[in-house]
Amino acid sequence: MPVSGEERPTSERHIPVLKDRCLNLLAPGIERANAENRRAVVVDCTLGMGGHSEAILQRFENVHLIGLDRDEQALALAGARLEPFADRIDLVHAVYDEIADVVQDLGFTGIDGVLFDLGVSSLQLDERERGFAYSYDAPLDMRMDTSVGPTAEDLVNDLDRGELQRIIRQWGEEKFAGRIASAIVQQRQDARISTTAQLVEVIRSVVPAAAARNSGHPAKRTFQALRIAVNEELDVLERAIPSSMGALNVGGRIVVMSYHSLEDKITKRFFVQGSTSSAPPGFPVELEEHKAEFKVLTKGTEKPSEQEIAENPRAASARLRAVERILKRS
Repeated sequence: MPVSGEERPTSERHIPVLKDRCLNLLAPGIERANAENRRAVVVDCTLGMGGHSEAILQRFENVHLIGLDRDEQALALAGARLEPFADRIDLVHAVYDEIADVVQDLGFTGIDGVLFDLGVSSLQLDERERGFAYSYDAPLDMRMDTSVGPTAEDLVNDLDRGELQRIIRQWGEEKFAGRIASAIVQQRQDARISTTAQLVEVIRSVVPAAAARNSGHPAKRTFQALRIAVNEELDVLERAIPSSMGALNVGGRIVVMSYHSLEDKITKRFFVQGSTSSAPPGFPVELEEHKAEFKVLTKGTEKPSEQEIAENPRAASARLRAVERILKRS
């Protein structure tokens, strides 16, 4: 597979979102491992083009990094970028809900840091032929792993109206989901919808111009919903967050950057559960088995500063949460 049609170096194509904040949050877990005279293990669950991983490896000389990505093109690009650290990395073609199995297969008993940078990657947005962007005409694909699974074209043309409406409303939070689903079904009776431009035109035909002016591009939410459905992103996240929490050593930390409310709600739910005592209300003594295993490190969701957005516009919608394992029951 060719690595990319884009000629610029990977380091120029990809600026890691909230890089310094992520590294500062991960640092105490790594430093604790060093203090215990062992090499810290950090998992970048969304390797992408390797920007965050490169920064971690540069700053922390005693870290072993495991990079996961379902996108083989991303793995190839990241592998080239991280070649100077080849003796300290394992890059694995995997979906991030497989984190526990990957860590175990590589022979590690626990990990000291986990990073999730959720959503579509810079690579996937920039490679027009992948069909993630509504601003370019391309095949209607949207698969993060192009070797498996149905495409967005398959969903748009094969699902019934009710299921299309559910996906667009639930995962795109699109109030015109019913109109859009009906328009898609009507259009595909004449000809299969196979490109992003064709789908955008269908959406434009039923979304009021005033709504588009107030909420951005009329296809934004539908494209988000289809991408989530094609890649089963929320189902994967539902499994990945608790799995990564379970793999953490005491003192280890998880940092999650999400880009829409559905991802953030899932992350928040697991972080709150992990950091809440299970002691009955009014119980006079908190027994060991009731103590919370995690501590929340962020107050609500942290948002990027104006300077961070200026340096990297793709950080604008990022929301960051982090937790630390403070107790591990035997």
